[in-house]
Amino acid sequence: MQETLEQQDFPAQLGEEPEKPDIWWVETARMFYANKAAVLGLAGLMIITFVGLFGPVLFRADPFEIVAPPLTKPGGVTCLGTDYLGRDVFIGLIYGARPTLAIAVTATAFTVFIGMSIGAVAGFYGGQMDNLLMRITEFFQVLPPLVLAMVIVGVFTPNFLTVIFAIAVVSWTGLARLTRAEFLKLKEREFVMAARAVGARNNRLIIRVILPNALPPLIIAVTLRIGITIIYEAALSFLGLTDPDIMTWGKMIGLSRDFFFEAWWTVTFPGLAILITALCIALIGDGLNDAFNPKLRGR
Repeated sequence: MQETLEQQDFPAQLGEEPEKPDIWWVETARMFYANKAAVLGLAGLMIITFVGLFGPVLFRADPFEIVAPPLTKPGGVTCLGTDYLGRDVFIGLIYGARPTLAIAVTATAFTVFIGMSIGAVAGFYGGQMDNLLMRITEFFQVLPPLVLAMVIVGVFTPNFLTVIFAIAVVSWTGLARLTRAEFLKLKEREFVMAARAVGARNNRLIIRVILPNALPPLIIAVTLRIGITIIYEAALSFLGLTDPDIMTWGKMIGLSRDFFFEAWWTVTFPGLAILITALCIALIGDGLNDAFNPKLRGR
């Protein structure tokens, strides 16, 4: 009997009729798609993702190959011109999309795992555990994130995994504090007390009871974190702290920064790619914020 009760899902508030999950998600989707800016951001991100996944298949080339004289203007043989070595900027954008997005998504996934784990444990258990984990969080939070990421990449060999690790290490603190705040707010609610009363263990309370109710603000934060991660990757690539065998948008800007006034296109087009991607993700995050806001339901 106790095992059966543990497998039940408890409503958000005891004594209230729980809202049907399918209706809740339909309403959330309706609110999101009613936001034209969010839909535009989603469409833009889907296009960028398609280019990153299938662009190298459609345009088979080597982004490091010299195809024309250095600093060739856009038009003619190369539609977006060439850089200071004669490499095609357009091909660089196509081949740079996949590693840029891969680093952003993977680093964000590690950030989510670290931040949510520490925040959930601190908020749920409280006391000395909370104090210890929050002191560790504050230690990382006061350090300049970009400088710390530069040190980590500089100490180890600059490669794909090192960049992901460095970005994850410097990015988890905000998500940890947000997760902790949500757990502190929810752990004393009636539905959590009801689950505890029927014998639910702590790991079930954290993963199956509290975390699903804390997800809306966390999803928004994670969405925005992807855009910030792209900026971090671009900054590290700009400084030359990246894998030399992988072409990224930030690396294209960093390699051509000394030629900006002679060849503006070598920096402008990769910069626009980063700007548009970050803007699309920000618009999606804003749309999710409205969609998950219960005060805006029923408009």
